[in-house]
Amino acid sequence: MEFLILAFFSSLLITLVLIRYQHLHEKISHDHDLSGPQKFHTHAVPRIGGIGIFLALLISGVVALNFSNAEKGTLLLQLSACALPTFFIGLTEDLTKKIGVKIRLLATASSALLSGYALNVWVTQIQISGVDWLLSIGVITVIFTVIAVTGLANAYNIIDGFNGLASMVAIISLLAIGYVAFKANDPILASISLMVIGAISGFFIWNYPRGLIFLGDGGAYLIGFLIATLSILLVNRNPSVSPWFALLVNAYPIFETLFTIWRRKVHQGKNPGLPDGAHFHSLIYRRMIRWAEASESQATASFAKNAKTSPYLWLLSSLAVFPAIIWWQTTWILQCFALLFCVSYVWVYGAIVKFKTPGLFKFFK
Repeated sequence: MEFLILAFFSSLLITLVLIRYQHLHEKISHDHDLSGPQKFHTHAVPRIGGIGIFLALLISGVVALNFSNAEKGTLLLQLSACALPTFFIGLTEDLTKKIGVKIRLLATASSALLSGYALNVWVTQIQISGVDWLLSIGVITVIFTVIAVTGLANAYNIIDGFNGLASMVAIISLLAIGYVAFKANDPILASISLMVIGAISGFFIWNYPRGLIFLGDGGAYLIGFLIATLSILLVNRNPSVSPWFALLVNAYPIFETLFTIWRRKVHQGKNPGLPDGAHFHSLIYRRMIRWAEASESQATASFAKNAKTSPYLWLLSSLAVFPAIIWWQTTWILQCFALLFCVSYVWVYGAIVKFKTPGLFKFFK
């Protein structure tokens, strides 16, 4: 717990410094493009929040290595080192706005390869007979793992659309990973999950609700990569944990990405890599939050409308995470809930498109 606190305050203070002295770096760090279909903020904001998270993890790793548990500190520093390519290329995009999607994905894939070879982070089985046979082939395992890790890292970049959205979804998933690691008697992984939670929470304080700083591509890729690797490590280190726990605990960002690819490529015939204003969170903002505000006597600030969007997605993510932490050992139950989540997602998405708000979501109005 002391390392959660250390990571939290390190991230909190570093992010505060970035915000306080933003006038020194605003020309390169601010998100000045307010016109894109996925943009919902009204003024330029620094998008380098990943710096605070990354440095907080380094500080926590060094302190743990030298003053507490060498194994814990070493593993955290190794994870941070493996994450460096994807974090660096994302941060470069945040500062230059000139790094293409393909280059970012290649850098993230290199991080996945590094973690695979350095930490044995490979997806070797998902408890589906035919697929498991394929995963017994080394090259298939490597390709599948790289796609899985890169996909989840990119998924967090996709859902990073509103204040507090991606960071709280990450915290919810990490709480589940840490809890199951504790139940599976893996205190090292449980402790590292808590340290990552602390680092993200320090950023979250400044990001939600007012959006004083954004994760940026660097921060989003970083937390997505860390959650992907921790999910795989948990399953690999603890045979009692079903591989479907790792999938279900990350169901929202994964399915959001897959559904977006299908919607844009198959349904609309468009490039799935282009900016998109029809993500789940975008629909909630446009079709639910504005309705909720219509009855108010005074117009609320733009940041308040932005912040009111995120709890809907926190709820959606939790609907997959809760059964994952209850039945983390039972594959067939996790598979059923994964299917139920996918069906529910499509149903709720369709209902919002048709301006029919699901009753459960009316709780947040």
